[in-house]
Amino acid sequence: MFALADCNNFFVSCERVFRPDLRDKPVVVLSGNDGCVVARSNEVKRLGIKMGVPFYQIQNEVKKYGIVHFSSNFALYGDLSSRIMRILSRYTSDLQQYSIDEAFLDLSHLTTSDDMLSTCRTIRADILRGVGVPLSFGIAPTKTLCKVAADYAKHYEGYHGVSIIDTDAKRRKALSAYPIGEVWGIGRQTRQKLEKSGIRTALDFAEHSEVFARNLLGKTGWETWRELNGDPCIITRELPMKQSITYSRTFAHPVTDRALLEQAMCEFCANAALKLRKQQSVCRQMIVFAHASRFNDEPLPAITETVTFAQPTSNTQELIERLLYVVRSQWCEGVPYKRAGVILMGIESAAARQQQLFDNRDRDRDNRLQRAIDSVNAHYGRNTIRQAVYLPAGEKLFEVGRKSPAYTTNLREIITLKA
Repeated sequence: MFALADCNNFFVSCERVFRPDLRDKPVVVLSGNDGCVVARSNEVKRLGIKMGVPFYQIQNEVKKYGIVHFSSNFALYGDLSSRIMRILSRYTSDLQQYSIDEAFLDLSHLTTSDDMLSTCRTIRADILRGVGVPLSFGIAPTKTLCKVAADYAKHYEGYHGVSIIDTDAKRRKALSAYPIGEVWGIGRQTRQKLEKSGIRTALDFAEHSEVFARNLLGKTGWETWRELNGDPCIITRELPMKQSITYSRTFAHPVTDRALLEQAMCEFCANAALKLRKQQSVCRQMIVFAHASRFNDEPLPAITETVTFAQPTSNTQELIERLLYVVRSQWCEGVPYKRAGVILMGIESAAARQQQLFDNRDRDRDNRLQRAIDSVNAHYGRNTIRQAVYLPAGEKLFEVGRKSPAYTTNLREIITLKA
């Protein structure tokens, strides 16, 4: 049996940890440049405000219902996520973090359903007391069924935050009321295929034949079908590495200064490279781009080039060197660049890369230096050691007008109490 720990409205819950006055009040968290709604409290959901709606479209609701809005504060969310994962790891020898607010726990060391329910309720209370973030648990024999159980635990108060699917009768009852489009691994196009075949619920799909599932949806759909029927076959730690990594942003105001554009794009590149190293991979190609707003009256010159590396790399310094060459060679004076970014492609395992005979870089030295920098930053905080070409401290190219303090990661922003 597995358990899925899923934090409730995670970004909003993180904001409420240090703002208890916001409990039971409508709260949203916004995307970059305060553009779209990316997290909603239950109170906002009940108002009918959809995920991803542009913030400017709900200004009437904001004023009418007093909706409190925050800019994304990923330093805070990431730190609280790490604290939650550390608590979860105390209760299992096999913790698989699936996202910033979700993790699977192996409960094979517990023998009865009562033990599993009791343990998850204890974990839930520990995290609520120790971190302040509420979460729900779904317990089941497969990870897809865990997702179903967690959704019921999250949306129905009668479960008190913990739901279990431990019998075939419970499985069938849960799936019969679960829309097929909500099933983990069923995307929009797959849902449309299934609905054309008359499948509306997860149970409809699970009761079809194995041959039907494989012929219509291929291996991925077949694995989902097996999981819905109680046969565990999805191993989250073996999910494939990302085949491309994109890091891009839209600027709050057009950038016409080359140095500022370079500094912003170098930070994008460094962040993408860090993601690459975290999945222990390297890239063969990098797309560099920057362009003006698409709403301009006439098209303006853009910066765009695909860079190919003779030796696959994840080294930040090497990637930035090539990025700067592209930006400086294609820069056009007077163009108001509104969006920029990098895309890393041709990704492969770092352990399997082939060495080049005539490579003129000392890669052993580069890799040792990069590992040292990553180690220092992991211990003392992000960008403790960074490239000199990053944006100067205090320079803001993005709109974050409602960002909360970094309560847990910045000594200058810790909460202050007045006695």
